[in-house]
Amino acid sequence: MSASKVEGGGEVGRAVLPEGWAWAAVADVGDVELGRPRHPNWHEGPEMRPYLRVSNVFEDRIDVTGMKEMDFSGVFDKYRLEPGDILLNEGQSPHLVGRPAMYRGEPADVAYTNSLIRFRANTGLLPEWALLVFRNHLHSGRFMREVRITTNIAHLSATRLKVVEFPVPPTAEQQRIITALGTHMARLDAVDRTVASARRDLAALRKAVLLDAVPEPKQWPAHWAATTTGRAGTVELGRARHPNWHTGSKMRPYLRVANVFEDRIDTSDVKDMDFSGVFDKYRLEPGDILLNEGQSPHLVGRPAMYRGIPEGVAFTNSLMRFRAGADVLPGWALLVFRRHLHAGRFMREVRITTNLAHLSGVRLKTVEFPVPPLDEQRQLIRTTKQRLAALDRIALGLDRIARHNTALRRTLLAEASSGCLAPQDPADEPAEELLKRIRVEREAAEAERKVARKAARVGRKATTDPAAPPPAKTDDTTLADGEQTALPLEFNS
Repeated sequence: MSASKVEGGGEVGRAVLPEGWAWAAVADVGDVELGRPRHPNWHEGPEMRPYLRVSNVFEDRIDVTGMKEMDFSGVFDKYRLEPGDILLNEGQSPHLVGRPAMYRGEPADVAYTNSLIRFRANTGLLPEWALLVFRNHLHSGRFMREVRITTNIAHLSATRLKVVEFPVPPTAEQQRIITALGTHMARLDAVDRTVASARRDLAALRKAVLLDAVPEPKQWPAHWAATTTGRAGTVELGRARHPNWHTGSKMRPYLRVANVFEDRIDTSDVKDMDFSGVFDKYRLEPGDILLNEGQSPHLVGRPAMYRGIPEGVAFTNSLMRFRAGADVLPGWALLVFRRHLHAGRFMREVRITTNLAHLSGVRLKTVEFPVPPLDEQRQLIRTTKQRLAALDRIALGLDRIARHNTALRRTLLAEASSGCLAPQDPADEPAEELLKRIRVEREAAEAERKVARKAARVGRKATTDPAAPPPAKTDDTTLADGEQTALPLEFNS
């Protein structure tokens, strides 16, 4: 379809829109409101209501598990969500700020907090179109240009959201684009489901391969030595971090839990700390196995082998180090620990503190550890590596499919937002007419609100002003000549 040569709104940097479309600001086509802040005083009260927060809102999806409640006495109507409202993350990681989802009425009677911004579309602008535009702004990085970083959290204020540009097609074309996009997205959703299913199958196969190499203790061959992790090698907890060691004379790089994944160490974000007098104790050697000490329960004990890169590196107490003894190959130790991770063996040893699962060095030392002869260890390492490598190749292929699917979503959203996904109809009412009608309706609504506010002020004034004294009584009785009426008591002498 052809696009107009006149830029909507005439502002520099705005894309050329199709005929009949118009540029607006977000605040021109809907109401933008920040949610209610949380406060300890509102943890209980007479009007407890469920509310959504940033952890409930994902792209095009609201997860209502883990919803909390707060007292909304006197203010619930202000923060109550209506079906069709769009919620956007106000504070998040920079690339997730503005992540939008539509509230579709479930659960009913729910509010939202100030970690979210609510957009309520004006009449004539379809909520589904607003969601489409906001998703495109998310994926195109448009919201990223508006974020401000405070205490390591990126924020998109309601004020900044209001001025973000917003393409407006005719209402009928909005519906055509939404329908066309839904058809395409449904196909991509099907691909995503297939990929997710394949990944679950791969995880089951990976677990089966590891359990085949390192079976349950009752199935260990008789010639294998049965021991514990603490006897198969040495187990040490890393060094604690402390503000006093952020600078010093012996600054050294160290690995932490964020660097250690299963069978992989990510060195893209390695930090430094002063290890004066203690570096040798915490220095890693090639072949050392690092295990996550604190993590989500299913990730506790996640192991990787340090292979000498980067050199001269230490580790912190979010990790444990296993250094194999003479009868244990490092590769075998890694295999055993990966088996324990996938079999849920480490899960039986975790303890939960402040929402974080921990596997202490003391408990790790007691976990069973099989020791085959060294030649058999080498053979099992070699064959298991080959089998896992085949699964890894399949996983890489699934990753490529998922990335391609994500790129297609981004392209579809961009095409939809620019009018390239559905045909135009010259008979459609131009978007400028829609915007004019929205302006008139908003001005009328604002006039009504002013009248209501004025009436409320008059009412409050009437209730606070002192009551006027009652009028004096008059007596129209005609007196006879020479007769005098009696004065009130307070005037009698």
